[in-house]
Amino acid sequence: MSDQTPSTWQVFKSVLASFFGVQKEANRQRDFTHGKPSQFIIIGLILTLVFIALVYLAVKIALHLTLG
Repeated sequence: MSDQTPSTWQVFKSVLASFFGVQKEANRQRDFTHGKPSQFIIIGLILTLVFIALVYLAVKIALHLTLG
């Protein structure tokens, strides 16, 4: 296991895994031991906004297709 702060890509993958409720134990240990909370919060907020935008667009498209 590395003693370094997780990279942005590793933080992104950890946050994405948390959306699905899955995470490898080694990654969880790395995140809690060496991760900076600010990285996880910022990336988590960005991914949440992207998710909300995608759901909004999917609903708009579905309504447009069904209502004409």
